[in-house]
Amino acid sequence: MREQFKNQKKYLDSFRPLALIMVLVLVFGFSWNQTQAQTVDELKNKISGFEAERAKLDAEIKEIKTKLSNTKEQSATLKAELARIEATRSVLLKQIELTKNKIGSASLTINKLSGEIGQKKNQISTYQSMIAEALRNVNHSEEDSLAKIILADETLATLGGELAILKNIQDKLQIGLVKLRGTKKELEVKKEDKEIEKEKLVSLENQLVDEKKIVDTTKKSKDELLSITKSKESNYQKLLADRQAKMKAVLSEINKAEESLRIVLDPSLLPTKAKGVLAWPLDKIKITQTFGYTDFALKNASVYNGNGHNGVDFGASVGTPLKSAGNGKVIGAGDTDKTCQGASYGKWILIEHDNGLSTLYAHLSLIKVSEGQIVTTSQLIGYTGNTGYSTGPHLHFTVYASQGVKVGSLKSKVAGCGTYYLPLASPNSYLNPLNYL
Repeated sequence: MREQFKNQKKYLDSFRPLALIMVLVLVFGFSWNQTQAQTVDELKNKISGFEAERAKLDAEIKEIKTKLSNTKEQSATLKAELARIEATRSVLLKQIELTKNKIGSASLTINKLSGEIGQKKNQISTYQSMIAEALRNVNHSEEDSLAKIILADETLATLGGELAILKNIQDKLQIGLVKLRGTKKELEVKKEDKEIEKEKLVSLENQLVDEKKIVDTTKKSKDELLSITKSKESNYQKLLADRQAKMKAVLSEINKAEESLRIVLDPSLLPTKAKGVLAWPLDKIKITQTFGYTDFALKNASVYNGNGHNGVDFGASVGTPLKSAGNGKVIGAGDTDKTCQGASYGKWILIEHDNGLSTLYAHLSLIKVSEGQIVTTSQLIGYTGNTGYSTGPHLHFTVYASQGVKVGSLKSKVAGCGTYYLPLASPNSYLNPLNYL
């Protein structure tokens, strides 16, 4: 009887590590949950505060955009132009504030997930250590193995019940470990997703800072405009008429210069006409004028000197991100307004692609690339605007046969204009962009 008691004591001693595990798990799990819940709740409250502020900013932006839309419908007056500029500036500033809000919220979420992942790792490590120690004690008793204890035990039914309890505890711990590993993996995926989101938001904030520069520059030019016109509507209208006259004269000079560049194109150097040869330069597409002899070109023959529209116009507000239509090299970038205000392309970029095509982006507000730079498809290259001769914010997009276009200098004879630096092309090098987009 004494020997049997001794054997059962040995077995119960081996049972204690697992019992200790259950106690530690309950205590550790409870204290972790309490501590973690407090931290998570604090972060959740802060995140909720960001979300509430975000909803408020969204409503304000929507309201300002409605006002901006109304100013676009007004006639070309000095008052309307100033109202449009102020509305544009206001919405961009609000968008900058909104983006900072999103970055703050994403940062808090990443911190929350990082904390949870760290706690899960510690919990898993603790579980693994305790299980390993318990199994060592169960399977390797200091004096006898578990097998010997079982053989020596006269009450196998009792021992069998205890073994079943042990097996049940071990199984539950293993299941818990599997669940913890799965949760840890899920949290890591979420954390990775949030970090990607944060990188995008930081990029967006940089973009909005660029747009603020655009608006500030535009406002400065309009302040100068007010100084020139002396805030009189009549002077403003005279200025608009003068710019239109200069635009027609400069366009005529460009046409003559390009006629002298006429060449015979080699069709084998051009890609087959197909959708997707070039990527769309904007995320949201709104075509306001197509290529060639459009209704506008036919009704206003003097605007294009009877040659039709040499590209496609996309409606886009000032500061809309502009992307390269393909891989290539920037072979030119400039600003015709420096030569003659409001008479030509304004800020422009010319990219030569590796498929025999070149693309022009005109009337920009800000250029983000430089001559000689290599670009990739859909890379940010600038922002749309309203520079040069433009009746409203938009992107003018031209596609050329690369063999027939170059960047050149054109000395203007128009009063008040100097020497232009801009793309010049053989007339038959102008291609319909919609054949390749």
